[in-house]
Amino acid sequence: MNQRVITLFHESIEAKMQVGEGLAPLIEEASRMIVHALLDGKKLLICGNGVSAANGQVFTSSLVNRFEQERPSLPAVALGNDVTTQTSIANDYSFNEIYAKQIRALGQAGDLLVILSGSGNPSNLVPAIGAAHDREMAIIALTGRDSGNISALLDVNDIELHVPVDSLARIHEIHLLIIFCLCDLIDHQLFGVQES
Repeated sequence: MNQRVITLFHESIEAKMQVGEGLAPLIEEASRMIVHALLDGKKLLICGNGVSAANGQVFTSSLVNRFEQERPSLPAVALGNDVTTQTSIANDYSFNEIYAKQIRALGQAGDLLVILSGSGNPSNLVPAIGAAHDREMAIIALTGRDSGNISALLDVNDIELHVPVDSLARIHEIHLLIIFCLCDLIDHQLFGVQES
């Protein structure tokens, strides 16, 4: 079992090394997009399913609370947090609408939608993308494997941070690393570096 754990660590490191250089300029561009929106008084709406929703909640809490340094709160909303709203929408309309209806209610032109999907084709993220575009919101999409319908729906104002590895666990790990990179870059661009 000990060797299995070491193998998993090696697979994680290798997957990160495989995609890191290709993602770096896109992560930097996404951080600039976020900083620009925040400086314009806009907010981030963040959504995903399952582990991707949990990663989205980590991103939200790192913006609203703090990342590694003390700083003012930044406006972000995890759309997956409100179970009552989600189940109400799913019951009265459709599971496919759980994020789109919230985006139509909360999203404003210039806000950003951050979507996370490790598997590629979640039925509720497709309408979310359409709702965001209808509200004149740009999208940052963290995708994995075959980004499928998500990639096809993005336009020139959107950014896709695609993780083309096979293991869903590695995809989620890399998505979390991307989130931490974004948080670091956002803090450095907005607030500079604080000495320890």
